[in-house]
Amino acid sequence: MPGHHLQISIAQELENVPEFRTMLNFTAFIEGWGLYSESLGPELGMYKDPYSQYGQLTYEMWRAMRLVVDTGIHAFGWTRQEAIDYFLKNSGKNENDIVVEIDRYIAWPGQALAYKIGELKLKELRKKSEETLKDKFDIRSFHDVVLGSGSIPLNVLEDNVNQWIINQKGN
Repeated sequence: MPGHHLQISIAQELENVPEFRTMLNFTAFIEGWGLYSESLGPELGMYKDPYSQYGQLTYEMWRAMRLVVDTGIHAFGWTRQEAIDYFLKNSGKNENDIVVEIDRYIAWPGQALAYKIGELKLKELRKKSEETLKDKFDIRSFHDVVLGSGSIPLNVLEDNVNQWIINQKGN
């Protein structure tokens, strides 16, 4: 379970930090890790052919539609019905699921954007680490530094990864 189960368990078990640090919920970090970890499936050999990857790709499309709807509602003044209609036209989800999701987006502005920003930041930091460290890059150590402080703001994560890169270069 590389996603939230692993991430939240590690955060809750942090030692030598104030208790509140084990319960923080920075959306971009938490959901960014969720999306990043989902993207590891092909790298881990979890899909034997394109059909077996269908579920992952379906959810990537769903999240792309979320970005459109979140922006449409909160930046361009879409009505609830316009958002529902957009989702109905562009997804295979049933209407009840769509309505529940749209109501969530209405109540939580920017949440869909936070997911994607977190994922993109994690992928950016991994790419930077791989390119800088080359054969010294270790994916397990990278994941340890990402998850090792619990849920943190993305600028703090970036500082942590940059310091880790410096430390790895020195070893």
